[in-house]
Amino acid sequence: MVSDITGFDDKRREVPVEVGAADELAVSEDLEYVETGPARSLRADALRRLRKNKLAVAGLIWIIIVILIAITADLWAPRWLGDPVEIDSTTAAERMLLSPSWDHPFGTDKLGRDVASRVVYGARVSLMVGVLAVAIAVTLGLILGALAAYYGGIWDAIIMRTADVFFAFPYILFAIVLIALLGPGLQNVFIAIGVLGWPSIARVFRSSILSVKENEYVDAARAMGASTRRILIRHIMPNAVAPIIVYATMSVGGAILTEAALSFLGMGVQPPDPSWGNMLDDARSFMLTAPWLMIYPGIAILTTVLAFVLLGDGLRDALDVKLKE
Repeated sequence: MVSDITGFDDKRREVPVEVGAADELAVSEDLEYVETGPARSLRADALRRLRKNKLAVAGLIWIIIVILIAITADLWAPRWLGDPVEIDSTTAAERMLLSPSWDHPFGTDKLGRDVASRVVYGARVSLMVGVLAVAIAVTLGLILGALAAYYGGIWDAIIMRTADVFFAFPYILFAIVLIALLGPGLQNVFIAIGVLGWPSIARVFRSSILSVKENEYVDAARAMGASTRRILIRHIMPNAVAPIIVYATMSVGGAILTEAALSFLGMGVQPPDPSWGNMLDDARSFMLTAPWLMIYPGIAILTTVLAFVLLGDGLRDALDVKLKE
């Protein structure tokens, strides 16, 4: 009796089982899931998404090119293009307002100076103002936004109402008032732009901290006796700073535009030092007779600001952990 049952079981095992298409698909998906290997870190995943964004990569490449040109300008620009500031009185009349050519790719201005050389050196001013002004704004915004969000109460009220006062004035008008008080010049330009930029950073960082500080790991750190400084620096800020990276990247383009506007109005970089803004100011009288004086500085502003905006947009998508492929 036992042998019959065993034989019956062996026969059952030999019966082929037909697998449907749906079952094969499920098995293949399970195998694919298993063979994917270890999970990527959040940083590696963000870099992968950023590399897949072609516009963001193009913006990053252009920013790197502009930085390299600005840093290495002293090595090649005066020798190949000419001095951006010096005026040769003996040849100024012959060289003034020359159209673009092989010797002067961007033409010359009303004083015979090479426009290409001035555009190259103007990149230094724009990048310096953009980076330093945003650095000042981010530093002030992070400190004040963290105080307002973590402590709340009277600190939150004072800081946010102060930010509302800054928002009540038109940005460019407020910048003009500050430059009028501080005096024109490159240093005062990035100080004014940096001081005016902190309220937006503080508000963004405050909102991010308010959403992070209620998480369980923050409560656990507080229960374990961690100090307020340690909780802010080690647990809250690293998890709340992603929006600030995106906002700061885009703000560099805004700072470059503000510097160009102030220089265009004669309140930024003062002649003879080149700036994209004061080059546009000099080109106003020659828009029809020498349009290259306006075109090339304008293209430099447009492409650089657009590159920072595209990079910031790509960082926003790359740092979004909820993004679905």
